[in-house]
Amino acid sequence: MSDRSPFETDMLTLNRFVMERGRRVKGATGELTQLLNSMLTAIKAISTAVRKAGLAHMYGIAGSVNVTGDEQKKLDVLSNSLVINMLQSSYSTCVLVSEENKDAIITPKERRGKYVVCFDPLDGSSNIDCLASIGTIFAIYKKTSEDEPSEKDALQPGRNIVAAGYALYGSATLVALSTGQGVDLFMLDPALGEFILVDKDVKIKKKGKIYSINEGYAKYFDPALTEYLQKKKFPEEGTSPYGARYVGSMVADVHRTLVYGGIFLYPANQKSPKGKLRLLYECNPIAFIMEQAGGMATTGWRQCWM
Repeated sequence: MSDRSPFETDMLTLNRFVMERGRRVKGATGELTQLLNSMLTAIKAISTAVRKAGLAHMYGIAGSVNVTGDEQKKLDVLSNSLVINMLQSSYSTCVLVSEENKDAIITPKERRGKYVVCFDPLDGSSNIDCLASIGTIFAIYKKTSEDEPSEKDALQPGRNIVAAGYALYGSATLVALSTGQGVDLFMLDPALGEFILVDKDVKIKKKGKIYSINEGYAKYFDPALTEYLQKKKFPEEGTSPYGARYVGSMVADVHRTLVYGGIFLYPANQKSPKGKLRLLYECNPIAFIMEQAGGMATTGWRQCWM
């Protein structure tokens, strides 16, 4: 009979985890901890909204289009507002960049801090109405100049990321977080209202069995990519083919890749020669997380986030 109690008496919450990490950093002010805690509050609120969306009549479009041309869903608008309000009330940000806003959001002077946050408040929102997994993505940078805050402060290379993470709203709500010392996974305990550490220093498998790409655009792919995919699907005799899995929510597809191994692709093609994923709040943070987990991220020509 196991002596293990069903109740953990020394839980490592995300809040505690971040505070303990911060105490080890020379000159730390606690500002990043404040920022991450505010981001987590927004994620908890979004998680609740996602769970209640059907009952609260939050499915469907909001009747507007965001800066990248995507039709905004009601939950997009709500999630964006939650993240902006929580981050500005943390007194640790100066510039916010959101997928849902045309211009950078400058934090009011009386609430300003030293961090810049780029985020996608609700990734994969086209999947909301069919209850597929969706997520939130964010990247945090330090402001590098003494000038008045502006959108230029967000135009930093990915190697300047201080912390990045994503939340996955699936069968449970999970946060993957990296502060540059590996990737740690935290799951929301709805009874406690706290994120609890469930997997520390996660490493992606060296070899996977899954590839993830929208093959509906296959006729527009670069020939080199088509050849690569053919080799994965029809390998040499004696080796197993890769299986295809594609949700259409970047967070869901990336998290599966992190857990099971394999490769996630969203390449440029003849219809979208510059690609469709956005560097600041999709490619950079996800590339940072995957490389911290021992994987790699590439444009196909060079490292993605440098």
